[in-house]
Amino acid sequence: MKPERIVSAKAIDDNTLMVKFANLEIKKYNISKLLDNRMFAMLSNPGFFRNFKIEPGGYALVWNEDIDISEYELWQNGVSCTDEEIEQYIESLHNSFGLKHDRARII
Repeated sequence: MKPERIVSAKAIDDNTLMVKFANLEIKKYNISKLLDNRMFAMLSNPGFFRNFKIEPGGYALVWNEDIDISEYELWQNGVSCTDEEIEQYIESLHNSFGLKHDRARII
């Protein structure tokens, strides 16, 4: 199956990304296994980890010239989120910031 393109992504803790794909599926991806590779060691810094961009076209999450994670990796090895997990994440945002948002806009 061809991986979908990334349309949005958020770091939900110091090791986990929540990624929304073009088909509207949302997956969680934990970077812990990547940290054994020296190339990804900088991702262990929470400030650096949270500072990524989506590559134009949705082909990867990019931190700098040397560090990126492809949509294929995120799609293949990410874990599909349940509606309950998504709601818990949204609820945590509401509690943290006192926000009232539509679920579709947060992810």
